[in-house]
Amino acid sequence: MFKRLAVSAFVALSLTSWARAESVVRYGISLADIPLTSGQPDRGAGAYKFTGYTLYDPLVAWEMDVADRPGKLVPGLATEWKVDPADQKKWLFTLREGVTFHDGSAFDADAVVWNLEKVLNEQAPHYDRRQAAQVRPRLPSVASYRKVDAKTVEITTKAVDSFFPYQMLWFLVSSPAQYEKLGRDWDKFAQQPSGTGPFKLTKLVPRELAELSKNPDYWNKNRLAKVDKLVLVPMPEVLSRTNALISGQVDLIETPAPDTVPQLKSAGMKIVENVTPHVWNYHLSVVPGSPWTDVRLRKAMNLAVDRDGIVALMNGLAKPAVGQVDPASPWFGKPGFQIKYDPEAAKKLVAEAGYSPAKPLKATFVIAQGGTGQMLSLPMNEFIQQNLKDVGIEIEFKVVELEVLYTHWRKGAKDEMNAGITSNNIAYVTSDPLYAIIRFFHSNQAAPVGVNWGFYASPVVDGYLNEAMKTFDVAKQDELLAKAHAQIVDDAVLVWVVHDTNPHALSPKVKKFTLAQHWFQDLTTLGVD
Repeated sequence: MFKRLAVSAFVALSLTSWARAESVVRYGISLADIPLTSGQPDRGAGAYKFTGYTLYDPLVAWEMDVADRPGKLVPGLATEWKVDPADQKKWLFTLREGVTFHDGSAFDADAVVWNLEKVLNEQAPHYDRRQAAQVRPRLPSVASYRKVDAKTVEITTKAVDSFFPYQMLWFLVSSPAQYEKLGRDWDKFAQQPSGTGPFKLTKLVPRELAELSKNPDYWNKNRLAKVDKLVLVPMPEVLSRTNALISGQVDLIETPAPDTVPQLKSAGMKIVENVTPHVWNYHLSVVPGSPWTDVRLRKAMNLAVDRDGIVALMNGLAKPAVGQVDPASPWFGKPGFQIKYDPEAAKKLVAEAGYSPAKPLKATFVIAQGGTGQMLSLPMNEFIQQNLKDVGIEIEFKVVELEVLYTHWRKGAKDEMNAGITSNNIAYVTSDPLYAIIRFFHSNQAAPVGVNWGFYASPVVDGYLNEAMKTFDVAKQDELLAKAHAQIVDDAVLVWVVHDTNPHALSPKVKKFTLAQHWFQDLTTLGVD
């Protein structure tokens, strides 16, 4: 009897110890809600680290487990991809074998084609308009696709596009079997999603939390989650997020309030930041009727911004931007227009265009109240608003929630939704040639095809980019991209303000976290021991 009681007590004690040993990390994120969980996350590029690369995988992945250098394209659900030498518009993707979705069904070519149909074919019975809105603009080159065999998919591009594999970073694969099981209902799927990723969604409370649990059967054993549970907690207000970390409500946060960094450090928190290919900017409309069709005013805007003042506002957690990419980038080139803080030169250009502080130009910009990638959206915008007022440009802000801002962005400057608005303020990923330059500045990327929001069109830039897309020689690509970027800066297409450093604040509980040089991050690197 006593032996049985002793064994029972031992088992109970062991179970209690195991339960206590479960590792949980609570992450305060700068979004107002949990990003879409059904396959293609909404709320921008930053959302991919939350409900994208946690629950799902792409065919072509990005190297995210290194911090001391830029990452590169690496195999994901495709072990290799190659262009057909006989027809360079055709790409063959060899799929990984032995991968299963969270629901146990098999990943194969049929699943890939089904997912392409889900976001690209409006006539498909399982087409999801919400997911399509997120990823379709990121796949502008896709013309057609087909299953070759169970482990091979062929995708044909509209034209020869040597940068096409970079588009596939954004295409994530969800389970057709789970969709069928849940009655072909994407809303139900979002509550019980099934991907192939390193975490499974085990709890979802909109605007409150998402609980992600470790997938012990994940196919990539080098990328198994280091914690048992990761809890995402939406905290869009920066001071609330920072206070939540200090009080112990969460274990790490993104984008802490810059003026609290000394306090966080004295409280034992660790501030982690890194080189981040990401630029905070104003994308100007150049459609007829916009004041920014005048290059003098576009240049004046760039000369009016006190970037060092913005960096000080960010307590050093930013770097002044003098173009779409940093001067250290092989794509920077040699622009003739030097972006700097020169308010007197800005005033002169504004005067030449017929305006002044006494007779100001008035315009409306759409901006976000906050969110991943937007840094300190309102304080930064208000700071720049005063800079511009000083030289004769008065800006009124239409402040919206981040996903609404993305809708404004995807629609393009000509859409009725943007009537009266002449600039948007979405921060841009600039990690690769496609995302740094082509999708924002090629004339064929204007809405609704892509995200050349302002409808900028330069035969010179198009020529350089067309040639770059047709060559598979990286050195030649870099040379052509540099020439294109130099022209873009000379045309002052955007108002470039700062590059982000993607700062995170970690409590002493979090012992491991690799902050990659990208807007994509791998949350499987989070560890508590």
